[in-house]
Amino acid sequence: MRVLRRPLAPRQDLWDRIEAAIDDGGTPARAPRLARRVLPAAGLAAALLLAVAVGWHLHRAGAAAPARAVAAAEPWKPVDPRLAGAAIVLDAAQMELRQAMRQAPDSPALQRLLARTRRQQASLRQLDRRAG
Repeated sequence: MRVLRRPLAPRQDLWDRIEAAIDDGGTPARAPRLARRVLPAAGLAAALLLAVAVGWHLHRAGAAAPARAVAAAEPWKPVDPRLAGAAIVLDAAQMELRQAMRQAPDSPALQRLLARTRRQQASLRQLDRRAG
């Protein structure tokens, strides 16, 4: 343990190689030229493949889910005042989702968010029934 306390000097000075790498544009001299060409191309191909996969998935989900009409619901006020804030937030979220659905009625993401908001409102109503 006493040996580890003493400062240890490196075997060789690294600053010369660091300065040389900076002067060369930041690319290490050891990096093969092929890797410098292949890595950006591979990254571009992976991004393109990801974009195609996401588009295909969204297209399939949009074709499978029929367009639903969004029914307007009246705002609900809980009896328990501790739940009033959550009810206001969920009502506002549902209203904003309805507005977004008018612009993109076939959007599966908006349909999922709207369904999730409705489930949260149902859970909040159950909590209100239990509390009151």
